[in-house]
Amino acid sequence: MASAYQESGDAKGTFFGHPKGLFVLFFAEMWERFSYYGMRALLIFYLVQHWMFSDSEASVIYGAYTALVYITPVVGGYLADRYLGQRKAVAFGALLLTFGHFLMAFEGTGGQEGAAINIFWLALAFIIVGSGFLKANISVIVGQLYSRTDIRRDPAYTIFYMGINLGAAMGAIIAGWLGQTYGWSYGFGAAGFGMLLGLIVFIWGKPLLVGRGEPSDPARLENKVGGIKFEWLLYLLSFATVGLIWVLIQYQALVGSLLGIAGAILVFYVLYTAVAKLAKEDRDRIFAAMFLIFGSILFWALFEQAGSSLNLFTDRSVDRNLFGIEVPASVFQSINAIYIVLLAPVFAIIWTALGRRGLEPSAPAKFGLGLIQLGAGFLVLVAGALAAGTGSLTPVIFIFLIYLLHTTGELCLSPVGLSAMNRLAPAHMASLIMGTWFFASATGNFAAGLIASAVGAEGAGPDRVLEVYSTVGWVAVGVGVGVIVISPLVKKLMHLDTLADDDLGDDLEGQSEFGEPASAGIHPTTKS
Repeated sequence: MASAYQESGDAKGTFFGHPKGLFVLFFAEMWERFSYYGMRALLIFYLVQHWMFSDSEASVIYGAYTALVYITPVVGGYLADRYLGQRKAVAFGALLLTFGHFLMAFEGTGGQEGAAINIFWLALAFIIVGSGFLKANISVIVGQLYSRTDIRRDPAYTIFYMGINLGAAMGAIIAGWLGQTYGWSYGFGAAGFGMLLGLIVFIWGKPLLVGRGEPSDPARLENKVGGIKFEWLLYLLSFATVGLIWVLIQYQALVGSLLGIAGAILVFYVLYTAVAKLAKEDRDRIFAAMFLIFGSILFWALFEQAGSSLNLFTDRSVDRNLFGIEVPASVFQSINAIYIVLLAPVFAIIWTALGRRGLEPSAPAKFGLGLIQLGAGFLVLVAGALAAGTGSLTPVIFIFLIYLLHTTGELCLSPVGLSAMNRLAPAHMASLIMGTWFFASATGNFAAGLIASAVGAEGAGPDRVLEVYSTVGWVAVGVGVGVIVISPLVKKLMHLDTLADDDLGDDLEGQSEFGEPASAGIHPTTKS
């Protein structure tokens, strides 16, 4: 199929053997992740200590917020694929994010009275919608810089992935430290400046993208609808969506209900399509994919305690003295990203080496290993806290250990899950299955808020946290063992021996991407 691109991705030159446009995307994404994770590290403390929500209330708000951040990229990816193109969508998303992060710096006098709390809800709404446009699409442009057969594609996503985690680590350290040391507005303001830098880099670097991510039908965007240019109508409707999210984020139970209803419809539609319209092997592969998708919900529900209940536990019950310095709890949110940068290449080498020897675990077995490590992380923290004794602070080494085990678990599940969704879905269902995968991430994040709410029930102390963590730890280990036991059956459903490429010209752009679960919205791009 002829490419719609008139220039090679290398047309503006290369840097370290890759198109210069890759590094534009690297830095834009790095600063976006700086702002997102810097704000995320502070959010639970801001809700509890400034807005005076209870731990339980704050955890549900946090869960609803992160769930919406994970689900909006499905819509943002669709709009970019169908109308705007990825570049315009990313720029618009970055603008919304910058505005939202700066709004977070308006803290008012605290408490839940007065207008300031409404500005806070509006800031969250802008960040949620902005994330939907940006996260859905920036990773797609990376893939567009390379031909499908270019051997640099996987290394390119590795470089891009390092930008994600470098930004995440810096955001938690810098914005987290500023917010908890000098005041909320300093931390959130730093996140806002980070996002502004990302927007500037992306706009400045447009020529280096050599036409990638442009709309498939620019003339359609110029058409007038009711006297308004269609492109501007899309932007106005997106602002209206900010208003809808502003309402939803204040009524978290409604978010849960919508997730439940939409999830049930989505699962029913996928299974109906698989049973009614697919051949046996494709149907079996969809069943295997759905098994992995449901397993991921439990994983993210427990993994995402990091930003809520675990963050509060670190603040209140951990000896955070490092080298004679009392480190703010929010800074520990950087550990996961740092571990990922260090360990992702190690895991890639391990899987490759095992694969050459025919010893690499199957995708479902890796899922089981991920769940076991996730549960073990909670159990290690509980053991460390109990060893310290009642009334004593937990040694900080156990925070490093829980994040280590959660990170190794993530590396067994998240990139493997992304790869499995792309491999198992027939070409005409690829976006649907990928959307279902990320919908499961959103559901897991909302469930994480409910679990954290149970941890932080009124009057609960450290003992309650340890009780819940012990329970969920053993549940995760038990489920992980169960997944490993039945993994041969699931692997059989995958029919890997007859799996072949669907060379239909509509492969998912960026399908080699791996990394953080928020990298949602990987959609096919329309090419003539």
